[in-house]
Amino acid sequence: MVASLRLPSLTYLFTSPSAALGRRSKPVFRRGHHPPPSPPPPLAAGFSAQGTAAVPPATEERAGKQKSRGEERAVSPRSQDFNAWYLDVIEHAELADYGPVRGTMVIRPYGYAIWEAIQDYLNVKFKETGHSNMYFPQFIPYSFIEKEASHVEGFSPELALVTIGGGKELEEKLAVRPTSETIVNHMFTQWIHSHRDLPLMINQWANVTRWEMRTKPFIRTLEFLWQEGHTAHATPEEAEKEALQMIDVYTKFAYEQAAIPVIAGWKSKVERFAGADRTYTIEAMMGDRKALQAGTSHNLGQNFSRAFGTQFTDENGNRQHVWQTSWAISTRFVGGIIMTHGDDAGLMLPPRLAPIQVIVIPIYKKADEKSGVISAASSVKEALQSAGVKVKLDDSEQRTPGWKFNFWEMKGVPLRIEIGPRDVSSGSVVVSRRDIPGKEGKVFGISMEPAVLEAYVKDKLDEIQSSLLQRAKLFRDRNIVDVSSYDELKEAISQGKWARGPWSASDQDELRVKEETGATIRCFPFDQPEDIKTCLMTGNPASEVAIFAKSY
Repeated sequence: MVASLRLPSLTYLFTSPSAALGRRSKPVFRRGHHPPPSPPPPLAAGFSAQGTAAVPPATEERAGKQKSRGEERAVSPRSQDFNAWYLDVIEHAELADYGPVRGTMVIRPYGYAIWEAIQDYLNVKFKETGHSNMYFPQFIPYSFIEKEASHVEGFSPELALVTIGGGKELEEKLAVRPTSETIVNHMFTQWIHSHRDLPLMINQWANVTRWEMRTKPFIRTLEFLWQEGHTAHATPEEAEKEALQMIDVYTKFAYEQAAIPVIAGWKSKVERFAGADRTYTIEAMMGDRKALQAGTSHNLGQNFSRAFGTQFTDENGNRQHVWQTSWAISTRFVGGIIMTHGDDAGLMLPPRLAPIQVIVIPIYKKADEKSGVISAASSVKEALQSAGVKVKLDDSEQRTPGWKFNFWEMKGVPLRIEIGPRDVSSGSVVVSRRDIPGKEGKVFGISMEPAVLEAYVKDKLDEIQSSLLQRAKLFRDRNIVDVSSYDELKEAISQGKWARGPWSASDQDELRVKEETGATIRCFPFDQPEDIKTCLMTGNPASEVAIFAKSY
């Protein structure tokens, strides 16, 4: 039987991602390119209106009008309206669409392929570090949520609750999984009896439901995808080592795969996960200079094991509560990639996560040129594919080469290979880099000989990967300001930058900063100064430096 949901009524107005989405300027396309295909209705319709029911007729009508004007719509300039640009890129690059329930999204194949690339890398790392994949139910008895006091307090406002199943009122309401610490501990209690059962280290790839009031595709939605790791250990030292190990896995993934130069550190007490003793985080600077919490690892101490009675018999025959961790990365990382690397032409993907690394586009005008060009393009595609490059041949005849250039630029493909009749005659190709627009990024006369072309393409993909990381590092470092007083902090935040300064003030002072500036402590970076400084708020000695920023 299908269970029905009795969900909290939403009377709050969702924050509009952009009131400007209905005011599209006419497109300007470069180099005589044809415009991309008519886009779907704007994503803002699904993520910014009041209520949570299916899209109302008025919205459908408005969306229909937008669709009929599709050829007149272009990607909003990134520098003028970052939020509208972000939504436009998601539409035009075919990453996601909005679901029938407000605040939900449908991840389209290209967007999901990026998530699969993230999964492929992390799955290997999880298994290398001794973890096994499994799966837990998404329905959790509400009594489980209530067992850990700070956990229920932290998640209650976001819970979706099932109260009816099979047409009958349930004896106990069920929470739709907001996270799995509670149900994991229920099962760990049944599986762990002796020190020989430890450590127990598992991971699951799952969906999560959190009834967010303010939503943004990929970044904050009612339902999202993630992986969540859960481990149990015999000692606090082992748990701490595990929590640090996993934040290091995330940090290396961000730098080496996503080309995002995150700052790793620990959260303040105010910002840590509900139910954790310590939360570690990786914080990324987006293109609008807001911070994105891109991944977290929690040392849970014995908070959940004491609440659930998760115990083991140690080597001396004594009963002890286990020490635990949990850690997660979600589909918000896809949003982070968009907002870190994208430009006015659309998405820009780091090659190691790109579903398509090279797009091959044949160019011909006359019928007698077609066979030779297509044959050469197919040979190039096969040669690169056999070398392990993720390559696609766009030999469709419905669109012009110029249209294809724009379309695959929008989708962020790192390299484009163009092949025309003259290239066939000379046995060479033209290669264009997505990260360097215009003539500067285009190289003529690259040999089609497989060994030469394969080496050239792989070298350029590595260059692009490094270039994106370096560009993001420079942007990040230019926008972090070292401050020594609260006035300097407020000035930095008012300019949209991150503020880094000594901090030893109280939780109340931290909340005051949030109330007065909109910024929070993103983390205390692992890379800390050795000398004692003066707290920017109180003037007292401070041995730690914190980073403040507005965030998603």
